[in-house]
Amino acid sequence: MKVLLVQDVEHLGKTGELKDVSGGFGRNYLLPKGFAVLATRGQIKQAEERLAAQQRRSEASRKDAEALAARITALSLHFTAKVGEQNRLYGSVTSADIAEKLGAELGIEFDRRKIELEEPIKRVGTFAVPIRLASGIEPTVTVVVAGEDAPAEEVATESV
Repeated sequence: MKVLLVQDVEHLGKTGELKDVSGGFGRNYLLPKGFAVLATRGQIKQAEERLAAQQRRSEASRKDAEALAARITALSLHFTAKVGEQNRLYGSVTSADIAEKLGAELGIEFDRRKIELEEPIKRVGTFAVPIRLASGIEPTVTVVVAGEDAPAEEVATESV
């Protein structure tokens, strides 16, 4: 029996795949639970059209992410904070701070969870912070942290 999967089914396949299953499995499990429909020409054509539309959408979003990655790579975010001994900050620069400033620079709402900062920045310096936009697209933004009294040229360069 040929069926078209409507949902992902563990150990069988993903949504939109055409599968050949035993009659009992299809009639007694897949069809009543709504996991699959009988594979007719119309159903197969609809599935192909949905797959093509999904690929077009994912390609468009990938192009948008690549354009955003180019803009992010060109940016340099500057933060100033109070500094104590050994160039350590009294506070810290967090992923939320970076997301807020990045969103303001780009003119969009930016999610702090996309910023891959293992721990908050607690030192004066220049840091390369990776940002996860999409699968395989991870630009880095330069974050410069300077003390309120120290000039920006005296900060050290580091990678996060």
